[in-house]
Amino acid sequence: MSAVLHPLENRSGRPLRKLGSRRDLVAARVRDLLEALDLDLTDPNLAGTPDRMSRSFEELLSGLKDENEPELRTFPHEGSGEEPVLVTGIPFHSLCAHHLLPFFGVAHVAYLPEGRVVGLSKLARVVEFFARRPQLQERLTDQVAAYLDEKLAPGAVYVGLEARHLCMEMRGVSKPGAQTVTTAVRGPRADAAFRSQVSAHLARANQRGAS
Repeated sequence: MSAVLHPLENRSGRPLRKLGSRRDLVAARVRDLLEALDLDLTDPNLAGTPDRMSRSFEELLSGLKDENEPELRTFPHEGSGEEPVLVTGIPFHSLCAHHLLPFFGVAHVAYLPEGRVVGLSKLARVVEFFARRPQLQERLTDQVAAYLDEKLAPGAVYVGLEARHLCMEMRGVSKPGAQTVTTAVRGPRADAAFRSQVSAHLARANQRGAS
């Protein structure tokens, strides 16, 4: 994994506060940001905000830590390998790398087993691992697909994301409810037949959800 938390540098020229941890350092920088925005940190509703934001970002960016990478334990599979394993509607939340505003939605993950299968919950954990970092939806889709292709060596992998972006809804063009859809397909058997199978399964899942 190339995404590693790097120590923050002091570019302000001001003396660094003596801080006991990265959490303290982030809280101090958040405090500087809020003060630069002319917010009154004596307001009881804001007084604890730097510490709360520091703890929140520690969780929201947990996918940057290699130790949080999910372990994909696989099991023997005696099926034909002609039908995909598909998990639909996996909820996810991430942060737009451009504005650090949330984007959120659902992921659909499918793969063709080649002799082995993985626990279904691990597919959701892979989505969460790559979502918990500053992201672009396109990159998130590609990363999940590439990771599953590398770790499972399946016949084919499909990843589809449907998401709303608050950077489009709260600011700028301000279009609430707009959906962005991205897909990625990998593997030696990722042909038109596989795509058609996945599309048919997704259509049935959508019909069940709408009824």
